[in-house]
Amino acid sequence: MLRLKHILSLRAPRTRSCASPGVRLSSRAPSCQSPGASSRIYCACLLLLLLLTPRVDSSWWYIGALGARVICDNIPGLVNKQRQLCQRHPDIMQAIGEGTKEWIRECQHQFRHHRWNCSTLDRDHTVFGRVLLRSSREAAFVYAISSAGVVYALTRACSQGKLKTCHCDPHKRGRASDERGDFDWGGCSDNINYGIKFAKAFIDAKERTVRDARALMNLHNNRCGRTAVKRFMKLKCKCHGVSGSCTLRTCWMAMSDFRKTGDYLRRKYNGAIEVTMNQDGTGFAVANKAFRKATKNDLVYFENSPDYCLQDKAAGSLGTAGRVCNKTSRGTDGCEVMCCGRGYDTTRVKQITKCECKFKWCCAVECKDCEEAVDVHTCKAPKRAEWLDQT
Repeated sequence: MLRLKHILSLRAPRTRSCASPGVRLSSRAPSCQSPGASSRIYCACLLLLLLLTPRVDSSWWYIGALGARVICDNIPGLVNKQRQLCQRHPDIMQAIGEGTKEWIRECQHQFRHHRWNCSTLDRDHTVFGRVLLRSSREAAFVYAISSAGVVYALTRACSQGKLKTCHCDPHKRGRASDERGDFDWGGCSDNINYGIKFAKAFIDAKERTVRDARALMNLHNNRCGRTAVKRFMKLKCKCHGVSGSCTLRTCWMAMSDFRKTGDYLRRKYNGAIEVTMNQDGTGFAVANKAFRKATKNDLVYFENSPDYCLQDKAAGSLGTAGRVCNKTSRGTDGCEVMCCGRGYDTTRVKQITKCECKFKWCCAVECKDCEEAVDVHTCKAPKRAEWLDQT
């Protein structure tokens, strides 16, 4: 596409410019019915642009790829309400875009030692590919942590004064008390309720346009993510008085580091409950009667996950060929589990580490750079016949 635009720009002095899809054409632009070479070139350019534009069928996650250049009409997959909110609140979309990168990093941290490692696909406007088409545990986790990420990003942007429509929590005023005694509300309390309210309106809008089991699952897991951030709000205080004694305190409510939310949702992923839709289509029934019912804080899913051992385009699995594994571990990062019994290759590489560190008064630590040879183990690729069965 960039090369096409470059070619068109070179020919601009001799022809009319080619409008991109979604841009209103000037009434002075030549008609496709008009005779002449310039008209034919113009129409050919427009047709090429339309053909090369990807089909819009993704989700709001794509905002993270667009970042600060976000244009509401060009974000794939937004429904009307989402598009309206986007047009009304460009500053909020900027915050959501920045927050998207943060929750994706957290997702990849939580699953860095697993066969499925929350992989994103470069230059793919669906962000995660086909892996989330299945109503699996992984889909449940991604919807929950993405929703949590939006709440976190918006709440933080509020407190930093980056948004026009919200500021610090206006309800944290006057005096209050905790187990340590009385204190005065001060500073800037994080406005978590605003973050939750906007995240619910924006993210859930798409799921509310349809009434099926997957939409119900997504709404439930979105809510789990939103409330997870609020769960880790904490009271921070500053002491006043003689020699810093806490005879007087000024306190405010603040979000904890997003890692705590990620760890919490990761535990919920481990205990996610398989469910089916109930008869009236308004809720869930547990799939296995031997297990407890799902609560509002549990992640829920409908379908079992693939094993992610082999590349499977239909399931969105990238496989584990080439993944680094731990030879001595018996966990999910161990070579036996990660490589699915296919074995692994070992390569000796040179690694620079800090060594011979000494404390220097005052106040620094000085280290030398030491080079050492280490073994890196990577999963073998499947045999060709085995791979062909999955593609």
